[in-house]
Amino acid sequence: MTHRPPSAFEPQEGVGVLPPGDAGAPQPGDFGAASARAATAARFAVAARQIEEGKLRFPLPGSGATGLRFAALRGVAEEDLAVARLVEGHTDALVILAELGGPPPAPGQRWGVWAAEPPGEGVRAHHDARADTWTLSGLKQYASGAHSCTHALVTARTEDGPRLFAVRLDRGTTPEESGTPEKPGTFDEPGTPGEPGTFEESGARSDLRPDTGPGTYEPVPGTWPALGMAGSDTPDVRFDGAPALPVGGVDAYVRRPGFAHGGVGVAACWLGGAHAVTGALRRAAARRGSPFTDAHLGAVDVELYAAGLVLERAAAEIDADPEDAAGGAEQRALRVRALVAACCERVLTHVGRATGAGPLCHDARHARAVADLTVYVRQHHAERDLAVLGAHVAGRAEEA
Repeated sequence: MTHRPPSAFEPQEGVGVLPPGDAGAPQPGDFGAASARAATAARFAVAARQIEEGKLRFPLPGSGATGLRFAALRGVAEEDLAVARLVEGHTDALVILAELGGPPPAPGQRWGVWAAEPPGEGVRAHHDARADTWTLSGLKQYASGAHSCTHALVTARTEDGPRLFAVRLDRGTTPEESGTPEKPGTFDEPGTPGEPGTFEESGARSDLRPDTGPGTYEPVPGTWPALGMAGSDTPDVRFDGAPALPVGGVDAYVRRPGFAHGGVGVAACWLGGAHAVTGALRRAAARRGSPFTDAHLGAVDVELYAAGLVLERAAAEIDADPEDAAGGAEQRALRVRALVAACCERVLTHVGRATGAGPLCHDARHARAVADLTVYVRQHHAERDLAVLGAHVAGRAEEA
């Protein structure tokens, strides 16, 4: 058997494939995940303050102004999808606390909802019956705003079934790492235990007291390398005996009508992202007339118009039956999310085919919007969600 010398295209041991160069050196305008997280965290803090002051309104679902809520979510998403992800979580947490009888958040708090349950270790809740206190331990994936939220609603397994818990985020990065105005979880900020309207007032002082030991909560480095939605700061986080306060009973989080209403709110964010992506196509069509560009823009306009009407219809139906007496909330949410997700995918295709590589390569805001929407819309579980919808339509919802 003859020895075959390595070809020019097979790297030899210890020899790089590419010649040395400066391609790896930072260049002006380079994308930086850390700077994206910092910018998003700062804008999230501003938005949360505006919500608190009533300058940015998100009426509760079913309050008679659900359409305004969805329009506000769409508007924030059109500006910045990563910020919208955090704002949607914060406003959803406010709804959940109101619906499940949790204590109202205090000024200065920024909430997340960490309820993803992919396969894996997950989070378990331990109840100390003697002290009547709860702690959380384990790994929670997809924890958006891990460094910028001060509190989170976290799903966890208990001996009786899954429950939702409120957790004060005692640990995190320094302000320089997170880009937030102050370190999340410091105890000299507004909304600490002892002030009106906080957990202490609710009788949970022993659960969320400020002298809990270090290491109860920590984002896991390197678990959010995403380019799309990089600014949403959605790594895994690890809890180790973190004090927690139960919010609602077993399965209460998913059984309330607001769970389905909130799913429609996420679709409103997706639609805002589709409008943002469309901006490049609108600008291209305005600069120069082309039957192909115009055709793509016309097709996109139909998609956005139809999705907008569906969201308006959903808002009206939610306001007409906020407690879901008719039992149609889950099916409505599945329909709306599927339709808006399909709209987003078609918008991404039309805009890409119409504008080519130019905006993706030279327009940072457009490139970020495309990447962010591509990731965010994958919260729709495609055929899996369509199968659940089909079971509802077929009258077999109990099997879904």
